[in-house]
Amino acid sequence: MRPDDYKFMKIVDAISCINQRVNLIGVVVESSLPKKSKGTDYFCSARIIDESRSSNGIFINFFAETMEKLPYVESVGDIVIVSHVVMKIRGKDVYALYNKKFSSFALFKGRDSSNREHLPYQTSSNYKPRDQDREFITALTKWSEQHKIEGLNESLSLKEMKEGELINLLCKILHVCEEKEDQWTVFVWDGTDTPPASVDTKLEDEMENPLPLQLETSPLPRDILCTFPSVGTVLRMIVDQGNEKLGIKYLKTNRWVKFVQVNCKVRAALRCAVLMPFSKLCYLPDDDSTVIKRLRTYNERVSAKWGRMPFTSFPWPSHITETNHPDVPFVTLMNVLTHPEVTYKFRCVVRVVAIFPWRAEDFRSPSGVYRVRLTLEDPTARIHAFLYAEDGTEFFGDFDSADSLMRKRNMLLGVSDKNEATTLDNGSRNPPWIQCCLKSYYIDKSDIWGSRNYRIFDTTFAG
Repeated sequence: MRPDDYKFMKIVDAISCINQRVNLIGVVVESSLPKKSKGTDYFCSARIIDESRSSNGIFINFFAETMEKLPYVESVGDIVIVSHVVMKIRGKDVYALYNKKFSSFALFKGRDSSNREHLPYQTSSNYKPRDQDREFITALTKWSEQHKIEGLNESLSLKEMKEGELINLLCKILHVCEEKEDQWTVFVWDGTDTPPASVDTKLEDEMENPLPLQLETSPLPRDILCTFPSVGTVLRMIVDQGNEKLGIKYLKTNRWVKFVQVNCKVRAALRCAVLMPFSKLCYLPDDDSTVIKRLRTYNERVSAKWGRMPFTSFPWPSHITETNHPDVPFVTLMNVLTHPEVTYKFRCVVRVVAIFPWRAEDFRSPSGVYRVRLTLEDPTARIHAFLYAEDGTEFFGDFDSADSLMRKRNMLLGVSDKNEATTLDNGSRNPPWIQCCLKSYYIDKSDIWGSRNYRIFDTTFAG
């Protein structure tokens, strides 16, 4: 092998070497999920930077016979060495192409000062280590620690999501599940609340096509649900089924990650994110300054008396309802769902996003007993809660007319009296935040593993 084969080329020099083989060493700032290529191989890409090109860097496109042979970057700031990659150009974009037959790679921890030997944590089968690589890795690590890598801090929190936008999200992966074959959902969280979405369903649809309680086809198992934080939205991130399949199962749970270019959507009046074929990601270490700041903000929130109220309900929910327990701190619906005891009582701030039956004159049975099911939501969950018998009487009143009940229903659902016909016709509404007391119970007390039910009690419609 010629001596030149051992030399690393700066990125700024490599981009002019089109169709030539080069060796590169760089800091990884993002990578893609592995996926099937258009041929028989599997593909992923990684963007690297060095001192010569610290802003945009360059992408390396990797191809391998199996997903397991692709590189898996453990954290942003890690170092990658690639040998005999071919410089290519597509349009105005120059990239490095990794050839599975003659290229090689090695990945090294970028922030692990204890690893003085700079041993790689993943290599290709044909990688050949050299003693002189250590000094390059050491120098690049020191540079990356001193240099502020542009773009890494340009990420939004869940509370800043807006429908239809392509954004970068910095969050923690809590759970990854496959609902059906090749249909994956990633559950992510950052301690903040997604903004409430407008509800675009018609009231009369609630009987035949009720508003779902979750985006997945069936609820998560309780043991999984109990591992989720009780404050802050757990966002569903899904794969657009119309695009190529991504290697979702290779995502690492309990890791903070920055997702690059995910699409913000609203489905069934619930916010979600969609991973696109061009989406990228980078894992962050737990001691990353942005991660520490997010966790500090979350801890300050949960330690405050009213920290479990939704962000958008501050400084206080609407005065449409009142409870008989004004000094009891609020909890989230996730607290309600995961509480170990039944029967138990809670006080929450929620929105009424659906009601059944929807006609006010049907709220009571022929004998005058209230029997109403409300669909409640907050940033953490969505549940059904019942107003029944004396609890319904306390809430709505004993002798309310159908017109009076209809006005109360409209206020709860965010339907204005002035534009009632228009709102009921197109279904778009934004229910207000209200407070209520909830009680959990089992219909069959002997069935302690059965489905929990919830009733609203000690709550009055104040108007």
